[in-house]
Amino acid sequence: MSIIQKIAEIEAEMARTQKNKNTAYHLGMLKARLAKLKRELITPKSSGGATEAGFDVAKTGDARIGFVGFPSVGKSTLLTNLAGVYSEVAAYEFTTLTTVPGVIRFKGAKIQLLDLPGIIEGAKDGKGRGKQVIAVARTCNLILIVLDVLKPLGHKQIIEHELEGFGIRLNKKPPSIYFKRKEKGGINFNATVTLTHLDQDTVKAILSEYKIHNADVTFKCDATEDDFIDVIEANRIYIPCIYVLNKIDQISIQELDIIYKIPHCVPISAHNKWNFDDLLEKIWDYLDLIRIYTKPKGQLPDYSAPVVLPSENCTIEDFCNKIHKTIIKEFKYALVWGTSAKHAPQNCGKDHPLNDEDVIQIIKKV
Repeated sequence: MSIIQKIAEIEAEMARTQKNKNTAYHLGMLKARLAKLKRELITPKSSGGATEAGFDVAKTGDARIGFVGFPSVGKSTLLTNLAGVYSEVAAYEFTTLTTVPGVIRFKGAKIQLLDLPGIIEGAKDGKGRGKQVIAVARTCNLILIVLDVLKPLGHKQIIEHELEGFGIRLNKKPPSIYFKRKEKGGINFNATVTLTHLDQDTVKAILSEYKIHNADVTFKCDATEDDFIDVIEANRIYIPCIYVLNKIDQISIQELDIIYKIPHCVPISAHNKWNFDDLLEKIWDYLDLIRIYTKPKGQLPDYSAPVVLPSENCTIEDFCNKIHKTIIKEFKYALVWGTSAKHAPQNCGKDHPLNDEDVIQIIKKV
């Protein structure tokens, strides 16, 4: 029996099993078994050969954005009009057969855009080059799911299901669960919050399926079976996502008002270049980047070429490493101007956290 057939059997059994306290243990085991089979299905087998042409695009710039969607929804037109890169556009399906890169500059950041071939239902199982497409999507800092506004939003659910099946979690944070295997001592189960989806028996059932009999587990959030399995698998990617609803030139104002209420959504017309400003601003917000300006000694700050970094826990050491790995070895202290400084300038060490549009002057050891 093939892996896909085994997956189908387990999914069918889960679908006909009524969810209640008596079946929670069994369902937990089935979900763990399903996750293991899916991991086996999507893990690429090493063949020793070269990566398939068109999918080995080198990562460049300060961030990478992947365009994901069904064939003929306007991804190529969007890339062409955003980046000025020609990606073959036609009114028939499966025009783009390889990954087409482009670059835009926005607020001083160099952002790489990737127009991925259109995916179809079953992509996570390898249909329509699905594995290669979604594997590239896993390397992105942001995913744009491009949808045809004239077609059912069921397409949105299908694409989400395909990405989820490949270990991509959209607009989610990793669950707050502490999990550590150990050599002996059994399962040490703790929860700092009330759990409404899991109990100790279900947790042990899931761990048993992974042949884990000794571990410390602490739940700091009201997690589900899927959240816990994600933590055990430890190969999930958490990526922000924007839903780009294209072809709004073909709908009414009333319909457009409804679309604006959809979370994480930006309506556009790629062909007419409508609402690109809103899309670019949302892209900037979701990438969560900050710009740091350099100030050479005795000179004014250079506002033309900021150093762009992820904002989360960004420090002066991160700034130095982005410029060159050797700078931190010669680092003595830094003078910082901006909202992260208590006064201007502030004398700071390498662990000082930085804010957007701070100005830095590095003082090296003599």
